[in-house]
Amino acid sequence: MRLPAMLDHAVDRALDLLLPPVCAGCGASGAPCCPGCESLLTSPSRLPCPSRAPAYALASYRGVPRRLVLAYKERGRRDLAPALGGLLAAALPLASGDTSNCWLVPAPSRRVAARLRGGPHMVRLARHCASRAAELGIRVNIAPALRLASDAEDAVGLDQARRAANLAGRVLPVPAALPPAGTGVVLLDDVITTGATAVACERALASGGVPVTGVLAVTSPRLR
Repeated sequence: MRLPAMLDHAVDRALDLLLPPVCAGCGASGAPCCPGCESLLTSPSRLPCPSRAPAYALASYRGVPRRLVLAYKERGRRDLAPALGGLLAAALPLASGDTSNCWLVPAPSRRVAARLRGGPHMVRLARHCASRAAELGIRVNIAPALRLASDAEDAVGLDQARRAANLAGRVLPVPAALPPAGTGVVLLDDVITTGATAVACERALASGGVPVTGVLAVTSPRLR
């Protein structure tokens, strides 16, 4: 286990000891995400998306799944990472063409947003996904190979055209973190809204010789 993952695990354990876990989806006590709420994210489906690679989401972005994503992403519920990562791991065979050696590329966040969230939230989710995938017999490598340019704006409230314009030329590859050229990767995100992020990430990775074979998200309003 690498040092960042060990630190994440230590923080998660400390939070468990200090604060009794409460389900972020329904408020029930006993776990960050109770079995009933987890069951709502166990049927991944393909969704319409402008990306070239097929895109999948675990659930529609509404109700309990929406509350879980917002709690994890915006409200400091880092203790949800193991549950959400495990649910993503179970869906990896659907999104990846090679479960014997899967590469995950987390969608990038703006630096200011990452600082407010205690670090890149999708990288943390990818680590928990990889840990659970290993238990399922799936070897996963994580490549934080994308970054957002400093002038990229917050996409909240933007329509598809404005999201695409906001990201045009602003999702950039991180050469030192790219997997070997020609390696197919799964792009990991929390929400696929218009698909503009997936398309921009595909283009950035393609410029580094890395094709995207699948896109996997926790939720999407495009899924009904």
